[in-house]
Amino acid sequence: MRYLLPFLMVLPLHAQDFGPVSDGDYVETDPALVALGRDLFWDPILSGNRNISCGTCHHPRFGTGDGLSLGLGEGGIGLGPDRRADDANLPEQLIPRNAPALFNLGARQFTVMFHDGRLEADPSRPSGLRTPIEDDMVAGFSGVLSAQTMFPVLSPDEMAGHYAENEIAQAVRQGFITGEGGAWSLLTARVAAIPSYANRFAAAMPELADRPLDFTDISDAIAEFVAFEWRSDDSAFDAWLTGAPLPAEADFGRELFYGEAGCSDCHSGPFQTDHGFHALGVPQAGPGKAARFESHNRDEGRGRVTGRAEDAYAFRTPSLRNVALTAPYGHSGAFATLEGIVRHHLDPADRGDAPVLVAGFTATELSDVDREILREAARRDDLPRLDDAQVAAIVAFLESLTGASATSGRLGIPESVPSGLPVDR
Repeated sequence: MRYLLPFLMVLPLHAQDFGPVSDGDYVETDPALVALGRDLFWDPILSGNRNISCGTCHHPRFGTGDGLSLGLGEGGIGLGPDRRADDANLPEQLIPRNAPALFNLGARQFTVMFHDGRLEADPSRPSGLRTPIEDDMVAGFSGVLSAQTMFPVLSPDEMAGHYAENEIAQAVRQGFITGEGGAWSLLTARVAAIPSYANRFAAAMPELADRPLDFTDISDAIAEFVAFEWRSDDSAFDAWLTGAPLPAEADFGRELFYGEAGCSDCHSGPFQTDHGFHALGVPQAGPGKAARFESHNRDEGRGRVTGRAEDAYAFRTPSLRNVALTAPYGHSGAFATLEGIVRHHLDPADRGDAPVLVAGFTATELSDVDREILREAARRDDLPRLDDAQVAAIVAFLESLTGASATSGRLGIPESVPSGLPVDR
């Protein structure tokens, strides 16, 4: 923690206790790998049917998300809120959770990924990671940001495709992930067969002279790009941390955020997150996280990962950097506006505004029993009562967290990628 700035002394005792973000808060990146990762991030070559890239669902035009409550990967056409089910190749189901933003994931403090934290750093394990695939997890990923790329490429509904549509989907269906003939090896072979990628990897990673390209090399490059591209510490709030004033309403909202409203109890630190898990009673929309053989319509969040009753319906505290760009809000995307999710935090019984779901799908209601369990998990007696002006001020403060380069990234979208496949611009 840093207490070096004299102007911080004027803040209330319970206000934020950190200074400006610095280079030391982030991992270092290699420009050559960043450039490789940029192309791979935008290249549909990593999807089973060669029609979806990472950027399809994590697009800067939509705050590194997709503008939908629940994403639509395989079986979808279009981009952002206009993405819809393809009548000629209907999806089997929506992606069960809202696409998380990618801002500042290169900061060293981000060691847990996804809404339920199912991927996290764990030095006690051979791979250095705790993941759902446990014994099948391979070593070699540079960290959690690299390892998280393995999930969408293996998901039939996100990037892999369904069942017999392609060789990647077939490998996933049969449980072949690692090793020869596994999904990762098949994807790696696609990339290695493209001369531009092969040559650039060889130049960026001299160790490849003694071994073949591996999927972990691909994911490491993507992680380098994400860490570099969406570092975001150039907001009005960052300027305030160095002594510049905030607009009056946003400054009032800051005082509430770090004071009476209690927002910083969970949204703490320079990126406004404690990286913990909390039950907020966010309404369920869509199928929820479940195995394909399960038919329930609920999402138990962290409880599904840990198996502990006290973790039921708890989800990871998201960073609030650039939050004004990342609607809809909540793990299920149940709130279309910042005001809606702020009011829900103040009153979990408030259902808020309607989900922004893709055409052809509607919100899925919980049973009365499940809804009451959800509300009970989020019940608190110490929630503040704020008037409309105070809520508006908090929203204004949240808007001050938007970075100047957040909507474009630092390098931007490439005009083309080495595979020659279309880029979602």
